[in-house]
Amino acid sequence: MPTVTPPWAYTLHLPHDPRSPGIARATLRTVLAARGRAGLTPTAELLAAELLANAHRHTVGPYSLRIRSAEPGRLRVGVWDSNPRVPPGFGAGGAPVVVSPPPDDIKTGRGLRLVRACADAWGASVLRELGESAGGKLLWAECQSDGLQ
Repeated sequence: MPTVTPPWAYTLHLPHDPRSPGIARATLRTVLAARGRAGLTPTAELLAAELLANAHRHTVGPYSLRIRSAEPGRLRVGVWDSNPRVPPGFGAGGAPVVVSPPPDDIKTGRGLRLVRACADAWGASVLRELGESAGGKLLWAECQSDGLQ
């Protein structure tokens, strides 16, 4: 008789501290190992690292890492922060977006392009409170592995 793994989710709340992204990546590795999803670790960690770096760089308040199982074999990694502004080119649902590449001589602006290149799907949700963007945003990316729950 086949067994069904129930959906699961973890949220790690992080202070705006330069050590927070590293702590979040270590937590992600631990969760995936505990859930038998270690095969997704390289891609999931890359996605999380870029989303966490974006939150740390562009906000002054706390942020959080959200990890959850999606459909069978899929993992969603999300980062919430208090800034409601969705970065350019990070369209909802992994929709194709035409964005000109950054000039070769700049040192920033490549992280979310890397997320879009490595994720199977991505998106953004602006979280609103009483009709205003006071709730911040959630940027997410999904990766998958065949045969995993």
